[in-house]
Amino acid sequence: MKNIFMRIAAAGLAAAAALTMLTACTAGSEEEERTTFSVGFDAEFPPYGYQDENGEYVGFDLSLAEEVCKRRGWELKKQPIDWNSKDMELKTGAIDCIWNGFTINGRENDYTWSTPYVDNSQVAIVRKDSGITELSDLSGKTVAVQTDSSALAAFEGDDATDENRALAESFKELQQVGDYNSAFLNLQSGAVDAVCMDIGVANYEIAARGDEFIMLDERISSEEYGVGFLRGNTELRDEVQETLIEMLDDGTFASIAEEWGLSDSVCLSADDTVTDTAKKEDVSFGKKLANISGRLVKGVGASLAIFLLTLIFSLPLGLLVAFGRMSKFKPLSALVKLYISIVRGTPLMLQLLVVFFGPNFLFGINTSASYRFYAVIIGFTLNYAAYFAEIYRSGIQAVPKGQYEACQILGYSKSQQFFRIVFPQMIKNIIPAIANEVITLVKDTSLAFAISYTEMFTLAKQVAASEATIMPLFIAGVFYYVFNFIVAFIMERIEKKLSYFR
Repeated sequence: MKNIFMRIAAAGLAAAAALTMLTACTAGSEEEERTTFSVGFDAEFPPYGYQDENGEYVGFDLSLAEEVCKRRGWELKKQPIDWNSKDMELKTGAIDCIWNGFTINGRENDYTWSTPYVDNSQVAIVRKDSGITELSDLSGKTVAVQTDSSALAAFEGDDATDENRALAESFKELQQVGDYNSAFLNLQSGAVDAVCMDIGVANYEIAARGDEFIMLDERISSEEYGVGFLRGNTELRDEVQETLIEMLDDGTFASIAEEWGLSDSVCLSADDTVTDTAKKEDVSFGKKLANISGRLVKGVGASLAIFLLTLIFSLPLGLLVAFGRMSKFKPLSALVKLYISIVRGTPLMLQLLVVFFGPNFLFGINTSASYRFYAVIIGFTLNYAAYFAEIYRSGIQAVPKGQYEACQILGYSKSQQFFRIVFPQMIKNIIPAIANEVITLVKDTSLAFAISYTEMFTLAKQVAASEATIMPLFIAGVFYYVFNFIVAFIMERIEKKLSYFR
């Protein structure tokens, strides 16, 4: 028997070894026979990569990638990505590189890089009527930057200058947003006082949005763009690098830069050599876990605040809406029905955008940075009140008609009839449905990112981007699961307590 097990084990090891060799050979063969080249890019980053009026993805970097693929005989796959998830996209092999105005400075050890091809600067954009003329005027102001951007690194990164750190400390708030379109919406509505971004993108945005904004003359920082590959993937990097130099020598690179108005910014040189930096020192799992968890604590408080305040306001408001929905006064009933229909028929994310930006675009009212939190609570409350209203209505209508008749015989008033007889039975009937909505609310708190409010999941994405690890998202997932487990347990206990006839 022992010999049989040993033979089986040996056969298993041999099979595993053969499979490993076959996989390695296949991988090597696929690498030699590369036919596609997948480029990851932020589709809201003109003029380097964006969607034009025809729905096509275009831009300076994508034009360069197209020419590289043409010369290499590869098929270019343009893959728009969430900028916060770029490292996970790269590590999982979903994309071959990040080519989208990607700053080398501060990220030297995180990727295998091409040589720099664009000199870039970080600048500040303000409204023309703001009265802000220099960087020092930003003291006490709210400034927006994109998450995990060069502008953010210029203020808070390891290589940030003392001057920039001092400037950031003088801000009222350094607000992180998901993309530059959100940044300009915030700037236009008055929610922020300035937006810091790459000069190439700033020039494009100012030209596209008319004369409403201006760029300050002072530069916040300077850096260089490169093509970022997965650390260690020097073979693919070298192929792309060689092709770029060929394009530089025959003038193709210069003509593409001129086409996109970036001739003054390009810096690709055949004299530059690629440098592969040393591997970053590994941090123990426990230490990394503790560090990331500590950074997410602030987000936990924000998510809890959204959850609790939404329940406090939406539960009673939902009851009032239910009364309006069931009113015999037809205009009121129709109006409430329309409100419920709109809320349930449109995404919560869109509703948050309307609540936050609506006052400015509809009435020209400038919104302050502090309004962001109030907009989150208002949006969530109006949304959930509509859902709770329909749940209340179903619970009220589920009460047998005989209960109402008995109340009339006993001489109960309308209020006594509802609060003493109907309401307790309604609550008993709707607890399972309410529990589902409350659990959904726990997860929906993550949608506050739509108006750049930093709650648990948004903070987790920001940390994941800065640390180049998926761990913060898993920690956030554990938080949501534990939170929902507690909520479900409480609601289950309430349901059992009300099941007094079982």
